[in-house]
Amino acid sequence: MSRILTLNIGASKATLAEYSLSGKRNLTLTAYGSADLQTVDVNDAMSIAASLPPIISQIMRETGIHPAPLVVSLGGQMVFPRFAKIAPVGDAAKLEQLVQYEVEQNVPFPIDEIVCDHQFLGTSADGDMATMIVAAKLDGVRAVTDAVASTGLKPVVVDVSQMAVLNALRYANPGLAGSNVILDIGAKTTNLILVEDEKIYTRSIPYAGNTITKEIAQAFGCSFEEAEQLKLERGYVSLGGVTEDEDEITDRVSKIIRTVLTRVHAEISRSINFYRSQQGGAAPSRIFLTGGSVRLPQLDQFFMETLQVNVEYLNPFTSVRVGGKVDAASLESDAFTLAESVGLALRQTDVPGLIRIDLMPPELVAQARNVRRIPFLVFGAACLLAALGLGIVMQNRECAVAKAQLEEVQAQNSALESKEKQLKSVQGQEKAEMENCDKLQKLMRTRTVALARVRAVQASLLPGMWISKWEHVPPSGGDDSDGLEGVKIVVCGWKDAMKAGLKKWKDDWKQLNPDRKVGNVNVARIIKQKIKASGIAALPDADAQGGEAVSVELQPGKSLEEITLAFKFAPVKSIDSNAPAKKNKNRRGRR
Repeated sequence: MSRILTLNIGASKATLAEYSLSGKRNLTLTAYGSADLQTVDVNDAMSIAASLPPIISQIMRETGIHPAPLVVSLGGQMVFPRFAKIAPVGDAAKLEQLVQYEVEQNVPFPIDEIVCDHQFLGTSADGDMATMIVAAKLDGVRAVTDAVASTGLKPVVVDVSQMAVLNALRYANPGLAGSNVILDIGAKTTNLILVEDEKIYTRSIPYAGNTITKEIAQAFGCSFEEAEQLKLERGYVSLGGVTEDEDEITDRVSKIIRTVLTRVHAEISRSINFYRSQQGGAAPSRIFLTGGSVRLPQLDQFFMETLQVNVEYLNPFTSVRVGGKVDAASLESDAFTLAESVGLALRQTDVPGLIRIDLMPPELVAQARNVRRIPFLVFGAACLLAALGLGIVMQNRECAVAKAQLEEVQAQNSALESKEKQLKSVQGQEKAEMENCDKLQKLMRTRTVALARVRAVQASLLPGMWISKWEHVPPSGGDDSDGLEGVKIVVCGWKDAMKAGLKKWKDDWKQLNPDRKVGNVNVARIIKQKIKASGIAALPDADAQGGEAVSVELQPGKSLEEITLAFKFAPVKSIDSNAPAKKNKNRRGRR
C-alpha cells in the first residue's frame, strides 16, 4: 500500500490531502486540511515563494501528514488551455510539429518562458484529432514547485485544476454520456467545464463567492470580513418572486446573492451558446456543482430554475473510500469541495480515460529520471565490487589462469575497438543523412508558407469577398530595412454582401460586449484586425505606434468595392534540426 499527497492551490484556499492506494485503483482518503490564501497572490511568483511554504507546513502540522510523492494542481488563473483540431497526417513526429505550431500561434508568451503539455482526446466528427493543449509560465510553475519542495514534499506531477475536477467527475460517474456542465464556483472565479464525448470547452467567469461578499459589504457599509460572516450565517439564494423573508437583513442578503448569481447565469448561457455555435455541440442535460461557494442554500434550485436542466452536486467520494481517522462531520460539509483533490490522486492510479496533463518544470523531470536510476547504479556498483574481489582472489590462487584470461580479454578488447571504429563511421553517415533530412524539412516548410498566407488572408475576408490581385513586394534592402518581404493585395466584394457582413460583425460584437460601444468600424478595419490576429503580418500595433499599420484605399463602384491592403509578412520560423524525433507520450509538447 502506497501513500499519495495532493495539493490544490485555489484563489483563496490551499487544500492538502493524503490518500492511500491499494492495488492500482483503490483510493482511500486518510487525512486532509485547508488554509486561507487571501494574502497570497497566486499570479506573483515572489508572493508564492514567500507565503506558500509556511501555509503548507501549518497544514502538515495540524493534520499529521508526512512527506510523500505529491500531485499539485495549478488554478485556472495560472494556465492557458487551448482546444484545437489537428489533421491526422504523418507520423507521431509530424503530429508533434503541428501541436508545437498551435502552441507558438496561440500562447501569448515566448516559447522559452513557458512549460506546456498536450493530450489527444479522440477523433472529431470531421476526422480531425481533438487535441487539448495547456501551457503555463515557467517562472510561476517553478515558484509553486520550489515552495512545495522547501517543505520536504516531493512534487511528481503538476496538473491543472479544471482537468482534475473533470477526472473526478468521470471517475464518480462511470459511463457518463451526453452533454454535461461542471460549475466550479470558487472565491474569485467560476470555472465552467463543458464535456461532451471528446469535446471539452472551458471558461473562467469572473463572478464568484468574493463578488457576493463585496456586494453585501457595499450594501450594508461593513467590512469584507463582516460581509463574509453575513453571507455564511444568513445567506441563501432567493428564488425570486414577490415573497420576502421575515428577517429584513436575511431578505436583503438573499436578494444580493441572487443578483450576482443572475450575472453568473447570463455568462453561463452565453458560454453554452458560443460552444454550441462553434463546435456544433448539444445542449447540456446535467449540471454538476462543486467548489467552495456551492454551500449556499437553494443554489441548485436557482440554476435548475434559470437553466431548465437537472442540477446535482458533484460528490467525488462515490467511488473513493474514507479512512476512519477522517472527521465524518467535517467531510460531510467539505465533500463537494474536494473533487479537485480526488482528481489529483487519480493521477497516481492506472484508471483509464483520464486526462493526464503534466506541467512539471524540465529540470524536475530530469531530476526524477536520475533518481529512478539510482537503484540500478547501486546494483551495478555492487556487482563491480564483487567482480573485483573475485578477480583478486582468483589472481592470488591461479595466477596463470588469470594471465590467460587477461590475454583473452585483451583480444576481445581489440575486436571491440575495431567494431567501435566501424560504429563511429556509421554514426557519421547517419549524421550526414539527418542533416539532409533537416534541409528537406525546411524546404517543405517554406513551400507551405505561401499557401498558408493566402489562406490566412482569405479567412480574414467577409462573406462575399475575394482576392483579385496579389503583388509581391521584396525587402527594400536599405540601411533601415527590416529584411521582411511585403505584399500588396487588392480584395473585391459585392457591396450588399459586404454591408451584410459588416452588420453581422457588429451584431456579434455587441452580443459579446453588451456594455461597450462598437465605435467607428468599417470592412477595411475588420479585415485589418483579422489579418493582424492571424499572425502572418509583422505589424506594430497601430495605436501604440501612432500610425496606420495597414494601407487602405476605397474605390467605389456600381456594385463592387475594392480594398487595397499593404503589409509585411512575419518571419517564418525555421525547423530545429537538433529537436528530438520522439517524446514521451505522457509529456508531449513540453519545452
